Amino acid sequence: MQYKTMESPFLHRQSTRERVNDSAFSRFLLLGFSNRPQLETPLFIVILIVYFLSFLGNGMIILLSQMDTCLHTPMYFFLSNPSFMDLCLTTCTVPQTLANLKERDKTITYGGCVTQLLIALGLVVMECVLLAVMAYDRSIAVCCPLHYLAIMHPHLCLQRVLTAWLTGFGNSVLQTALTMTLPLCGRNQVDHLFCEVPVMLKLACANTSINEPELFTVSVFFLMVPLSLILVSYGHITQAVLKLKLAQGRWKAFGTYGSHLMVVVIFFGTLISMYLQPPSSYSQDMNKSNVLFYTLVTPQLNPIIYTLGNKEVKGALRRLLRATADLRGN
Repeated sequence: MQYKTMESPFLHRQSTRERVNDSAFSRFLLLGFSNRPQLETPLFIVILIVYFLSFLGNGMIILLSQMDTCLHTPMYFFLSNPSFMDLCLTTCTVPQTLANLKERDKTITYGGCVTQLLIALGLVVMECVLLAVMAYDRSIAVCCPLHYLAIMHPHLCLQRVLTAWLTGFGNSVLQTALTMTLPLCGRNQVDHLFCEVPVMLKLACANTSINEPELFTVSVFFLMVPLSLILVSYGHITQAVLKLKLAQGRWKAFGTYGSHLMVVVIFFGTLISMYLQPPSSYSQDMNKSNVLFYTLVTPQLNPIIYTLGNKEVKGALRRLLRATADLRGN
């Protein structure tokens, strides 16, 4: 006669508690460039300088677009939003990176990691959508200048910006929930500069065969669709520019929109290399370099290429400095 062994409820609760404690902890260790300590001080200096310039440039764009009535146009309304996003993105990720490069304690709390992942991913997706909207705005301005204000009216501009914000953070909440609920089995060493979805998926000890295809599908949609729309818009701009009679005007337009396209290629190219590959094939050194491009380099290039070389922005800056000087004089 066989007897069925009864499992003690106490032992069951204890083993469950052990499994929970094994996969839940309060801090992550961000490894960053700790395997190459000789790079940490030079990187700290370079990143700090670029962060300062990015903060200054994007802050200036936001200030000028709000204070100068000459810049109250759809173009500068759209430009001020990516500038605000770049400020938030760099502030969300760079201070933690600088602290990790300078200090021995390279940890981040679980809540800080979740917050960082949520905000950074939301802002990146929003910027992808807004870059497509801005490219469409420029194509309308170049191809249909007489109908520009009728097409890009304030209500439509606000609607598109709100759509970008809701889409970005809606996707971010979903991806963060799907990623951070995976069991980690005590693994807390993140071989990256900050918390990001592909890196956290690689850290998981559970089966990610559902998470990886889902992330890939979402990434294709939010990266390839906006990029395709941007390329189509710049294709229309190129056709319009080629019809210009003056060669000087053509070269000037190609220089302006070519620099815009260069920033787009850098931004989307680094994101594609990060998100459109399976986590098992990641090259951590390459990904750390890529993340510096789309969280630090492009936010610093955007104000230089899009606006600070623009005559209208330079005029607004002169007026602001003149008004400031007059106030001090009085």
